[in-house]
Amino acid sequence: MERAKYGVWLRGIAAIGLCSLAGLCICGCISKVPPNGSGTGAATGASSGSSTSSGISISIHGSSTVYPISQAVAEAYKAKNPAVEIDVGQSGTSGGFKKFVSLEADICDASRPIKEAEMKLCAEKGIEYLELNIAVDALTVAVNPANDWVDCLSVSQLKRIWEPGSTVQKWNDIDPSWPDQEIKLFGADTDSGTFDYFTEAINGKEDVSRSDYTANSNDNVLVQGVAEEKYSLGYFGYGYYAENQQRLKSLKIKATDGGECIAPTTENVDADLYKPLARPLFIYVNKAALKRPEVAGYLQFYLSDEGQAAVVERKFIRVRSSILEEMRQRLDEALAAAK
Repeated sequence: MERAKYGVWLRGIAAIGLCSLAGLCICGCISKVPPNGSGTGAATGASSGSSTSSGISISIHGSSTVYPISQAVAEAYKAKNPAVEIDVGQSGTSGGFKKFVSLEADICDASRPIKEAEMKLCAEKGIEYLELNIAVDALTVAVNPANDWVDCLSVSQLKRIWEPGSTVQKWNDIDPSWPDQEIKLFGADTDSGTFDYFTEAINGKEDVSRSDYTANSNDNVLVQGVAEEKYSLGYFGYGYYAENQQRLKSLKIKATDGGECIAPTTENVDADLYKPLARPLFIYVNKAALKRPEVAGYLQFYLSDEGQAAVVERKFIRVRSSILEEMRQRLDEALAAAK
């Protein structure tokens, strides 16, 4: 079965369900915290054998976009459960899946859906996983606050800038009335789920992009670059823009050349107006790790009202209530099956 394309994910965001590849890897479904322990080998999850002061730990890795959400949830959960050590790292979505498949991570933070190749690797390793949609992002195109010549770009203009072999080097290559100055570009690197998403949404094909730009999977690095360069342009998660609004200027986006300029806001995402750069954010969980009370408890807390407050705290957008209830039911069913 082919992996759902991003447009399908966006149109169907209110009805995100299970996904699988020929029945080999299952985004299963989750209830009550199991009483104890886990097995060995691939079925144990990443952290069952890790050594910490408490001996109880959870390993999370992946998307830098999802990182601040998972980190905030981890801090709040640890405040209530001080014996649990939670390691939240960021290496990009693709990097996170590599750690997930090699059993270095119990949970992979992802700013895009799992790829077919990653599904196959999970199947080969005997890893079954649970997919949970935990937030929504308004992927933001930003410039330096000193930029007073552009407030809105169309998807076609963004494609001209970012497509392979682009001849756009200066701002006036897009519009003759704009400055005769080189555009300093900042964007996600190839390990980032944001790169995968942006290239498909803007260039029409995943992983296809010009390469002569400052690339990084850490959104903070991209924010810094755009904030320091007057003639810059970059893209990153909305939460990073919102946390740095005094240093950045977000651009409105036109889905079509004759369309309306739409700002990246919660209201516009909820109204399904911010296209094509609104996207779901995920966590993927090794089902074997659900046997461990600390992992089960963390996930239940993540989907609780208190845990979901971290989404808003970190300036991202909560999933609709219907999706949240679906995710909670999925988690309950998977936890029950893990007993």
